[in-house]
Amino acid sequence: MNPLKRFHKLYNSTSSIHFRNFSLSLPNSNLVSVNADSTSVSNLQYLLQLCAKTNSSMAGRTCHAQLIRIGFQTDILTSNMLINMYSKCSLVDDARKVFDEMPLKSVVSWNTMIGAVTKISEEQEALMLFIQMLREGTLFNEFTISSVLCECAFKCAILECMQLHAFSIKVSVDSNCFVGTALLHVYAKCCLIKDASRMFESMPETNAVTWSSMQAGYVQNGLHEEALLLFRDYQLIGFEQDVFMISSAVSACAGLASLIEGKQVHAVSCKSGFGSNIYVSSSFIDMYAKCGCIREAYLVFQGVEVRSAVLWNAMISGFARHACALEAMILFEKMQQRGFVPDDVTYVSVLNACSHMGLHEQGRKYFDLMVRQHNLQPSVLHYSCMVDILGRAGLVHKAYELIERMPFSATSSIWGSLLASCRNHGNIEFAEIAAKHLFEMEPDNAGNHILLANTYAANGKWEEVAKARKLLRESELKKERGTSWIEIKNKIHSFTVGERNHPQIKEIYAKLDDLVEELKQLNYKVDTNNDLHDVDESKKQMLLRHHSEKLAVTFGLMCLPSDIPIRIMKNLRICGDCHSFMKLVCKFTSREIIVRDTNRFHHFKDGSCTCGDFW
Repeated sequence: MNPLKRFHKLYNSTSSIHFRNFSLSLPNSNLVSVNADSTSVSNLQYLLQLCAKTNSSMAGRTCHAQLIRIGFQTDILTSNMLINMYSKCSLVDDARKVFDEMPLKSVVSWNTMIGAVTKISEEQEALMLFIQMLREGTLFNEFTISSVLCECAFKCAILECMQLHAFSIKVSVDSNCFVGTALLHVYAKCCLIKDASRMFESMPETNAVTWSSMQAGYVQNGLHEEALLLFRDYQLIGFEQDVFMISSAVSACAGLASLIEGKQVHAVSCKSGFGSNIYVSSSFIDMYAKCGCIREAYLVFQGVEVRSAVLWNAMISGFARHACALEAMILFEKMQQRGFVPDDVTYVSVLNACSHMGLHEQGRKYFDLMVRQHNLQPSVLHYSCMVDILGRAGLVHKAYELIERMPFSATSSIWGSLLASCRNHGNIEFAEIAAKHLFEMEPDNAGNHILLANTYAANGKWEEVAKARKLLRESELKKERGTSWIEIKNKIHSFTVGERNHPQIKEIYAKLDDLVEELKQLNYKVDTNNDLHDVDESKKQMLLRHHSEKLAVTFGLMCLPSDIPIRIMKNLRICGDCHSFMKLVCKFTSREIIVRDTNRFHHFKDGSCTCGDFW
């Protein structure tokens, strides 16, 4: 029966009951006479539980009024049910009023109220309630402490967490599974991952929640390899597969761009029956997209029958990352046709898709649509996307004007985007403005100095280049070195420009030299405009030839079967010469090459790239 119909039926039967007098004895109180019927009270209590389960606040208030009418609202059990109902309906003020009016409170009363304020992220109130509880001498349990710790995790209140940790040790509940799990969760959330790990290792008893909290902590702190090792241990111990463990393991694979491990986790997920879970599927879409497998990501998306906004956003974001702007925009329209309303995350993805393809007119349309049709206030992320869209399209002055009109201060990301656009389009005026802000906001970032120096170099301003590089040397900041890596037979091989340490480096250089000679038949010529050092032409050619992505793709050609795409990850933006090189290599060898740089994925096939030479 429909819950509301059931409520009305019970409510009507309760209203028509003939009440009989009986005495109710409350602990530590005088004998109280209540005009009530035990059947009607139990019905109302059942209805309160039903209202809490269905978030029916109006029906819950009606039950409350009926309880007041029969004089039963101060009963401890009933009051606890009222607090729980109001809490589940997000009416915490009403829950607190019931709590404060209770003549007597149990541990359950305190736990329910602390849980209620924790739900709405009132860290100080949760702590004050806990302190009040201790002062009144009320017995507490592990659930009380773990509830307060969960709120400390949400607020990253590390000092309070440490005090609660000390208190839990003092009262000998620190070894409790619930308390230990809450402690490691708050330490991990507050970036104290070593403390979280120590807590995990010292726990005498753990459960699936403990393991998933530890694994999520590793992922949140960028320790993806540790997260995958923990997932392996979790399987070896024999715990039943858990949806949260699988989601975290997939996120770790995505962080490492480790396709082999990602496919293995996918197999485990399908075997365990979680393959159709919306959140797990969203994680797999994100993982495949980050590993350069956009087709596989779309297959996962198509395989989910009941979709959510999270799933749509994951797929649109994946298309955007792979410069599939048309596919992203089509999916954006389909999403709305299926009855889903785009949110701020959706618009960030669509704007990113426009940015990667230089579609500034479409970007403006989506930015206006977000405000006008869906009543969303643009955040700093949306403005950052628009600055990037305009800058990449060469409209640097309009990008700067947008920064000036923003309702909040520009972030370092926004200024960095403007500086990069100035570098690409040779705009010294706005490059100097952006660099000035970045030097103040990120004094330890050598990349900003490099970008400004490269902007000068692109315009032949060698005197300014020398000044910029001198300033960089005097500051003793270290430039991030270009690195590319490739996964072959479950092993990651990393290369830097001018690599000398790889065990097969001699063979790699020899193969690369041969490859360059063969590509010259396709009119390949090193594009020395992409090397902005003030050195002679031959030196520039040698520096460009030994870029890390060239070494990585050469090693891939040596080791991978011809029917497998070569997937390369890179920590910096791919340069123009390497981009041209990859297009010719894929044509000459009839191989598919996928390169992920800091901006996007480049899919090279049949002598062309999906980016359309715009990046």
